[in-house]
Parts: sequence; C-alpha cells; structure tokens
Amino acid sequence: MRMNAPLSPAAGLELRPLSARSVVLSLLLGVHPPELPVRDLVRSVEPFGIAGSTLRAALSRMVAAGDLRRTEGVYRLSERLLERQRRQDDAVHPRTRAWDGSWETAVVTATGRGPAERAELRAELSGLRLAELREGVWLRPANLRRPWPGHLSDLTQRFSARPEQPATALAASLWPLDDWAATAGALLAHVARVEHPAGRFATFAAIVRHLVTDPVLPDELLPEDWPAPALRAAYTDYQREVTQAL
Repeated sequence: MRMNAPLSPAAGLELRPLSARSVVLSLLLGVHPPELPVRDLVRSVEPFGIAGSTLRAALSRMVAAGDLRRTEGVYRLSERLLERQRRQDDAVHPRTRAWDGSWETAVVTATGRGPAERAELRAELSGLRLAELREGVWLRPANLRRPWPGHLSDLTQRFSARPEQPATALAASLWPLDDWAATAGALLAHVARVEHPAGRFATFAAIVRHLVTDPVLPDELLPEDWPAPALRAAYTDYQREVTQAL
C-alpha cells in the first residue's frame, strides 16, 4: 500500500482554510515549550483577521475538548497533542543513520482485532514510516533512528531482511515518490510568491503536513533533486521567524 500524499499535484495545491483552532494549534505545535500566554495568541492571530472574541471562544472549546490546558492565562498543548508535536518535529528533523542495505520489517501477528483496531495499527505503522508490502507485512530501509513503541511488540514481530528485489525498484513500488516530489515542488514555488501573512501561514501548515508523509529514504533510493531538504529548510526558516516574532 502506498503512503498517500496530502495534496494532489494533478489537482493543484488545495490549501486548507484557516480557522481559529487551526491557527492556534499550528502556533503551539511550532514552539518549544508548546505554550503561549493569551496576550501573545491574540497578537499572533490578528494578521489572519481573527478577532479576539473569536479566538477566546475557540480557546474555550479547545480546553473543553482536551486539546489545550489553561493555567493562569497560559495555554499549552495537552498530553495527547504532545505526541503530535513529536511526530511533527521528527518530520522536520528526522534522525537517520548510514544505511547498510538492510530493511526493517514488521509482520503483524495480532489476531481477532476489530476494524477500528486494525485501522489504528495501520495508521501507527504508517506513522513510523513503514509501507505495506502485502497484507500484514510492513517494511522500510533501516536508516532511521527512532524508538519502537513498546505496545507494538505484542502486535508485531520485527526483524531485519535483505529483499531480493532491487532496492530502488522496491522503494518506488512502496511510495509514490514522483507524486510526493511534484507536490513538494509546487509548495516551494507557492511559498516563494505568496506574501500575505495568512497565505504564508496556510502554505507552511501544508508544508509540515507534507513532510510528515516523507518516507525519509536513503539518498541512494531517491530520485534526483529530491526536494525534501529544501522543503525542510524553508519550513525551519519560517518557524524561526514565527518564534522570534512571538
């Protein structure tokens, strides 16, 4: 099963509209520690045309939903969303190691699980940047440095393998690399010409969502002029810009 990119280059860029909630989450996901006083949030959302009353209503709903926690006028991400921030940080700054040609393989061994549990497991394995070769068999080049969640040890068997199929062809069959690169190129071109703060913010939100789907393959398995490094550099510069403004 191929890892799906969030934007389709064939259809053009479809940037999500900015809501007060999405702006607040994007701001907090991009700062460390992920917390901001309400006065900074009010100031930060003004360029997007979000009124203070709209912001405060959104903050109240987000606290009630468990997205945020509030202490003495400071809003911070909940524990549940800290995991999302970790995934985003890993997408922007993936930790890799030299590749020796081996492939990390995980075989699902759990049985008797319902559709929702199976979907959750598939999403988690995709989030670990594995791709499904066939039903229940997931793999990727063993070039990532990242912990393996302990609870997955009861659901999968992991081992190292060296498939007979040429590695470049195997990678191309598992991930839509050309589509991913085309979307990344379109995002880079768009961010180079957009000037309005709300437009830039929406574009960089789309960039980080796209980076989450980057398989982070070894260089030797990637097409020429792979745009992920340029996309990460652009996002890192913007994140620094936003942090300095805050």
